[in-house]
Amino acid sequence: MKKEKEKESKVVRKIKELRHKKGYTLDNMAIELDITPAAYRKIETEETNLTVERLYKIAEILKEPVSNLLELDGNVCNQTNNDSATGNQQIIENFYNENKEVYEKLLAAKDELINIQKNLLDKLMEKT
Repeated sequence: MKKEKEKESKVVRKIKELRHKKGYTLDNMAIELDITPAAYRKIETEETNLTVERLYKIAEILKEPVSNLLELDGNVCNQTNNDSATGNQQIIENFYNENKEVYEKLLAAKDELINIQKNLLDKLMEKT
């Protein structure tokens, strides 16, 4: 629990630092967040926990990426839902196999037509 509180404190300090750097007052932030100045002050004094929704809104107001407020420095992890990925891969393979069968049938039909035309040409050549 202590580590989480330290992390939140670090984020709040970063928000204050950026707010001061950009020249925004507590009142400016409160108005933008559609809350009272007292409610915003409680966020910066950590009397109120910072919600994810407010964090994103604050990042938007400060024109900063959330990752900057969280000080991730590019150490962002991407997660892939393997169940969906496997399912999607299966759909793609099925689509490919179905198209492959159609393609092979079309090639066979083309070869058959070529043979018919060759036979017709051979018969015509024999008559002349």
